[in-house]
Amino acid sequence: MSKKKRVGEAIKGVVTIMMDRVMNNVLINDPFIKEKHHSAKPLYAALVPDEIFKGAHFERRFVTPFGGVWEKLSQVAALEAHGHCSMGHKIDGVIGSESLRRIQEVLNSLETKTKGKEKAKPDWSKELEYIQEGGGEPIPVSVTCDIFIHNKETNTKYAFELKAPLPNSDQTKVSKEKMFKLLAMNPKQVDFAYYALAYNPYGKKSDYKWTFPMRWFNMHEDESVLIGNEFWDLIGGLGTYKTFVSEVNKLGKEYRERIYREFLEIEPPEDINDELLK
Repeated sequence: MSKKKRVGEAIKGVVTIMMDRVMNNVLINDPFIKEKHHSAKPLYAALVPDEIFKGAHFERRFVTPFGGVWEKLSQVAALEAHGHCSMGHKIDGVIGSESLRRIQEVLNSLETKTKGKEKAKPDWSKELEYIQEGGGEPIPVSVTCDIFIHNKETNTKYAFELKAPLPNSDQTKVSKEKMFKLLAMNPKQVDFAYYALAYNPYGKKSDYKWTFPMRWFNMHEDESVLIGNEFWDLIGGLGTYKTFVSEVNKLGKEYRERIYREFLEIEPPEDINDELLK
């Protein structure tokens, strides 16, 4: 079996296990019982159709098992390409006190406008160079990254802050601080640190326009930012993103039909397959 095929099968396996767990919960272990809903919330039942609450019942049981799904999918792809990948990986190192001070200075300049000056605009290369030149008294620091890859053939180490397609400002700030710290460690503990979005709902990277992360990164030009196919092809090899999209869409067709027929107990609409990853 080719590496591409193995990656596809691994991605399919992760999603299938999670979706089967969801279906088992909503159909067998914890189904929506109309009579129970009416008894517990008679006012709601009198005002709102049962189907609305049935959908919410499914959503609550879908979100929990799919927590961390991007990390799990990334791991199975990276294991095939690089040989080692761990989630929630702790990295210990030493950073100079002045470099630590400069990290906070840079973040503060992006967050608040200094009197008499224009608000700073993110520029990863200049910011990182300024921080790395700081030095100072060595201070032990620990950073936990979302994804850590160590390619032992090339002895290259990658750290990723992996987020959903539309991250908020606070979590982006935290990620940038962690990335600065990782790359300010001396001696170095990682070769590369990236802020990665698993999917781009806007299509091209140049069209990405979710404003919250743009406060902290130049999402179109910073070399530390990976969006969609850039991320998947780096961790899994060229063509991984296409494989990921293909496998998810094939599974989506199967599970969407099951959800309509088995859970909602209605026939799927004609446009059931219009909502696809691209």
